[in-house]
Amino acid sequence: MFKENDMVVYGAHGVCKIVGTTEKDFKKEKKIYFVLKPVNNDSSTFFVPSDNEKLISKMRKILSEEEINKLIASMPNEKANWIENENERKEKYRSIISEGNHIELIKMIKAIFFEKKEREVNKKRLHASDERFLQDAEQLLYGEFQYVLNLNEDQLMTYIFNKIENNSK
Repeated sequence: MFKENDMVVYGAHGVCKIVGTTEKDFKKEKKIYFVLKPVNNDSSTFFVPSDNEKLISKMRKILSEEEINKLIASMPNEKANWIENENERKEKYRSIISEGNHIELIKMIKAIFFEKKEREVNKKRLHASDERFLQDAEQLLYGEFQYVLNLNEDQLMTYIFNKIENNSK
């Protein structure tokens, strides 16, 4: 179970610190809530009921450096399949963002990235919704990587490219 000072990822909100618990009245019933503060947004606070399994299931401990390095090593092998049907694509991408599965986020980022590059060659633009999905997926995945590895965005990309290059040798 979770406790105060644990670092977690909470759904699509990214890395948060459990700063404590609080008791609140809800429909004339007292409930205990975890109090989460996102590390990249001081103005936000999330209250997660400790007895709500659905919301608790959106909280998970952050990855270790070793787990991140294994994910990075897997990146070149992940297949990037573009979904042609826009409605199906939006539904799938919403689901991936919501679930926060690292491998699925990697596949999604690769698919959108390669589609974007192909469209640039043909002097076309990516749909705004796809740009937003790319931004959200990168923020969720890379935000956790940056926090754990204590790197900024530029340093992280260099780190990822170097790891992939060294793994391919």
